[in-house]
Amino acid sequence: MEIPSTFRAKITGAFREEGSNWLAGLEQLVATYLDKWGLTSLGPVSNLSYNYVLKVVNEDGNPRILKFGLAGRDFSNEVRAIEAYCGNGCARVLKTDIDNGVMLLEQLIPGTMLSQLEDEEQIIEEYIKVWKAIRRPRPSDGEFPSLQHWMTGLSRYQNSKAQLEGLISEELVLMAQKYFAESSAENEELLHGDLHHENILYSDVHGWFAIDPKGVIGNPYFDLVSFLTNQLKDNPQERLELRINRLCDGLRLERLKLLKTALALSILYAFWAVEDGDPDWIRPYQCAVWFQKWIEEDEE
Repeated sequence: MEIPSTFRAKITGAFREEGSNWLAGLEQLVATYLDKWGLTSLGPVSNLSYNYVLKVVNEDGNPRILKFGLAGRDFSNEVRAIEAYCGNGCARVLKTDIDNGVMLLEQLIPGTMLSQLEDEEQIIEEYIKVWKAIRRPRPSDGEFPSLQHWMTGLSRYQNSKAQLEGLISEELVLMAQKYFAESSAENEELLHGDLHHENILYSDVHGWFAIDPKGVIGNPYFDLVSFLTNQLKDNPQERLELRINRLCDGLRLERLKLLKTALALSILYAFWAVEDGDPDWIRPYQCAVWFQKWIEEDEE
């Protein structure tokens, strides 16, 4: 079974011993569920992240997605979020075994990622449609974690490698905590939590649809940040500001509020990446520096 070395490194970097143990049993776990659910593997997807994802076909020849993750709260949050969307704006879950971290999903065909489009204006337009489609009120059961839980990660900063080596500015960490506190309790609803280019795919049946929600409760402004800071190719600062302005116009958002929530969450993204040993931490951190600059200009 193909398990790329980059995937192994990401899992062990993020989950340490627990991740190593999960990887050791992954091949047997995959074999068990291929047999149990009558599936044939066509191999893993090309952009593996923190879950092992296979393209499969069922006994009737229908294409599906078989997804394996470390069993626990994050995995069960994702399942509950997908169920909350009920196939509206997000790919449906067909079978689950939450205790073992396994789910079977509909496959979006052809599955073109939003990142594969070239026209930035079209990308933003399609993103806005998906963002609107998956807005949901806060569930009454209260089972989902909140962004407040996520942001407690910044409290680890004082004793972290990032702080000791001066990787992340103390000033920006304090600003992130302040801005999060200002907006965290406003208009809380169910958020996707990771709605960026690679988590929006094209389906001939549905059009553009979301995949892989985290399932978290918070201010909807925060559900824009992973898109803002992702896939900043040519002229990243100009591209980032274009996105901010287009999202504010298209969704009737307050620009200063979006800048502040974006700074708060991008600093958290940078810190998470440092913790995982991911050299890409500099991307969200640089975005936070730009957000700080624009906040200061807008407040003058």
